[in-house]
Amino acid sequence: MQTHTSIAAPESRRPTPTIPAASPAELAATAPGAIKVIRRNGKVTAFDASKIQIAMTKAFLAVEGSAAAASAAVRQKVETLSAQVVQALTRHLSGGGTLHIEDIQDQVELALMRAGEHKVARAYVLYREERARERAAEAAAGPTMDRPALSITRDDGSVVPLDEARMRRLVTEACARLSGVDVDEVVGAALRDLYDGMPEAELSQALTLAARARIEKEPNYTYVSARLLLDALRHEALKFLGMSETRPTFEEMKTLYPDYFREYIHKAVSLELLDPKLALYDLDTLGRALLAERDAKFDYLGLQTLYDRYFIHSNGTRFELPQAFFMRVAMGLAINEIDREARAIEFYQLLSSFDFMSSTPTLFNSGTLRPQLSSCYLTQVPDDLDGIFGAIKDNALLSKFAGGLGNDWTPVRGMGGYIKGTNGKSNGVVPFMKVANDTAVAVNQGGKRKGAVCAYLETWHRDIEEFLELRKNTGDERRRTHDMNTANWVPDLFMKRVIQEGQWTLFSPDETPDLHDLVGAAFEKRYVEYERLADEGRIKNFKRMPAVSLWRKMLSMLFETGHPWITFKDPCNLRSPQQHVGVVHSSNLCTEITLNTKAGQEIAVCNLGSVNLPAHVTEDGQLDTAKLERTISTAMRMLDNVIEYNYYSVATARNSNLRHRPVGLGVMGFHDALYKLRLPYDSDKAIEFADVSMEAISYYAIKASTDLAAERGRYSSFEGSLWSRGILPIDSIQILARERGADFVKQDTSVSGKFDWDGLRERIKTVGMRNSNCMAIAPTATIANITGVSQSIEPTYQNLYVKSNLSGEFTVVNEYLVNDLKKLGLWDEVMAHDLKYFDGSVQHIDRIPPELKALYKCAFEIDPKRLVDAASRRQKWIDQAQSLNLYMREPSGKKLDELYKHAWISGLKTTYYLRTMGATHAEKTTISDGRLNAVGGNVKSAQPVAAPSPAAPAAASDVGGAKVCSILDPDCEACQ
Repeated sequence: MQTHTSIAAPESRRPTPTIPAASPAELAATAPGAIKVIRRNGKVTAFDASKIQIAMTKAFLAVEGSAAAASAAVRQKVETLSAQVVQALTRHLSGGGTLHIEDIQDQVELALMRAGEHKVARAYVLYREERARERAAEAAAGPTMDRPALSITRDDGSVVPLDEARMRRLVTEACARLSGVDVDEVVGAALRDLYDGMPEAELSQALTLAARARIEKEPNYTYVSARLLLDALRHEALKFLGMSETRPTFEEMKTLYPDYFREYIHKAVSLELLDPKLALYDLDTLGRALLAERDAKFDYLGLQTLYDRYFIHSNGTRFELPQAFFMRVAMGLAINEIDREARAIEFYQLLSSFDFMSSTPTLFNSGTLRPQLSSCYLTQVPDDLDGIFGAIKDNALLSKFAGGLGNDWTPVRGMGGYIKGTNGKSNGVVPFMKVANDTAVAVNQGGKRKGAVCAYLETWHRDIEEFLELRKNTGDERRRTHDMNTANWVPDLFMKRVIQEGQWTLFSPDETPDLHDLVGAAFEKRYVEYERLADEGRIKNFKRMPAVSLWRKMLSMLFETGHPWITFKDPCNLRSPQQHVGVVHSSNLCTEITLNTKAGQEIAVCNLGSVNLPAHVTEDGQLDTAKLERTISTAMRMLDNVIEYNYYSVATARNSNLRHRPVGLGVMGFHDALYKLRLPYDSDKAIEFADVSMEAISYYAIKASTDLAAERGRYSSFEGSLWSRGILPIDSIQILARERGADFVKQDTSVSGKFDWDGLRERIKTVGMRNSNCMAIAPTATIANITGVSQSIEPTYQNLYVKSNLSGEFTVVNEYLVNDLKKLGLWDEVMAHDLKYFDGSVQHIDRIPPELKALYKCAFEIDPKRLVDAASRRQKWIDQAQSLNLYMREPSGKKLDELYKHAWISGLKTTYYLRTMGATHAEKTTISDGRLNAVGGNVKSAQPVAAPSPAAPAAASDVGGAKVCSILDPDCEACQ
């Protein structure tokens, strides 16, 4: 049998030339230390990166001969490819680890294929196959040899024999009640990667990775991987608490959970990681309420995300297990309840069931010494230096504890504006935005989430043209904000001028200060007056242009940089329940929050959580409204509890939140619900479901807030609100139509007749509302990962792809599709291969029936106008807004012009990212034919397209290389 440790390569009968190469030290430097290679006989040697270069050189020699292989070009190619292989092998092994020799050879083969060296790669593959046959023949001819006995090094340094029986028991428990998974296959694959003396932490990792590698072939392996990961989590937590010398299995842990929970709370309190008030709960009662079997609900992505970013830890050691995590969050939210144990158990049961999930800041911080649980903060920046830098300081304080920020910059005077104090002229708003951008980078929320802020500017502001260019990669870097999101705050009058091909005038707010607070017809009247004053020479700092020209530039920048997003001022205000006490001047970081702000007085705050919609669809395809009511009743109580319990780093945020008490109940898993209902996303019935499901959520959320008002009292600014006048979100569409003009509002106003809206209106007038705002649909990217459903209202990105986030890379497979294919006998290795080849799309796979092709369209295969149509039907029920991403496979100026006008006239309040299909497609890594191989890696969605005018479609040659926003981008706040 082969015992050498070199990477097998095609041999050549020609003499081996001496070829200068990168030194072993240089190559090894690219690979972290403590990496070992497992040979085929189970023995282990140190990883030697230089052997990869030697193997590649031999491969080129075998095909091209010594003269060609000795050329500078080939030498450089070998050096480059070797470095790529080393990087690919070691990028996840920064702390050391093991590699199997077969894995190394796979990467060499893949690197050759990616580089287009198909002849060399083919020779390499044939050589590997020949050597495999030789080894098999040698094994058959020789005496049967048992696999050598292996030992494991425990954490305390002691060495014990490998307990294969326990390994099998772990895997058997992990595979319980899952179809399509094979215990022997996982155990066998894990044993292949073991070596004598392996640390027990690496043993656990080998089991998890053995299951993880099979996810693309059988989606249920994601649950196997998660359950095997739990073994490592249990050991880490129990060892830290000094509770166990052994490693309990999943079943054994069920009896240990109550004792563990009590020790965990006391330890976390003693380490000043949790509030001491949590130790005053009846911990035995709460411990007995933990449902240990719910640990098995996680898929691999969800559990790994929790482990990496959410669990309580001390010096990097996580000692919080999943059910303790949910109970800790619930205890924080119930801390001010009268019967707090009962309420904590109620909240825990809802969270751990995945029927509802609180937002990330709530999950991060509930029960801690700094319980900053709110997701979003909206601020206004005033027009003076103290106010500007005070607002930037507020940004830093709010961002520090995981708050996402939306800043209204419109009051700051434009470039050329007169400064009385210095008798000089202003440099405009952009330099101050640069400072805000750099502050967001500096304050990164302790590594849990990157600091994130979005700047809003109204379309009439004198600096709007420079604002549009903030995210460009060219120009003066001092006037660029590469890390800050931007959004246009567009008044209806501008859209009318675009449609009518009229003129548009830009003003500096120091000369037109009241425009900022005016909306609808009042804004239009005053704006026209200012235009007349400018014509008369009584306003000096202005600029006039065709409205279409500015609109074209807005769309062009959306093409090129993905920013600024397009949001609409007037529907946000005219449909706001709180228009009697203020003005909505911006949305938030993710464009779903629409609350009033006022510089120095009110920083708007919103607390978020999302209903898991598919969990409320029955097996016979019905929306379970009774369960939905129960879920929303508890969820609204949890969201309302945040307001008193919340830690506020800025006093004006606290004052605003206690006065108005807004919350934002949203949804996630919308596309999963459509799969259960067998409805294609772009079908009329799916759009109707968007309507009826949101009506139910709206009714129960408003009812729950009314019930809370009856119990706890109405919010203090209730009188005079739309609520107090019996005007609900569905009714406020008429206000928008009246102010904008009925010809410019095409929004459905029908109701299903299933709910007593008239009775609810009357009850609200009598009892009041506990919350000024109840609903907002957030992106939910990370909490959707935790619960294992599709994000928010998003269409499925691809049916098979690799998702990258701050926790690593994860294969994501559409389980609904796979289950349907299994029923038809179509799910096999070839089908998995085809899905990879076609980047997760089923449209070009002939074997798949037409009805499944319609049902399983991916995001870029759906007409984006249908996304707007569904959002319009939801928007009529929502008192805030929704994070609506728009997908366009082949963008052009004309298409974008039509799409965003359609969004405006459909009554949408906001839009979010524009995602477009890039020129570069998915990285392929595991298809075993002669093509570049496999699942889409980091898809660079949203390549810019130059758009000279909205009327002219962009040519294919216009596709460039800058990234707008990748759905898989770990730096994108929406993906966290």
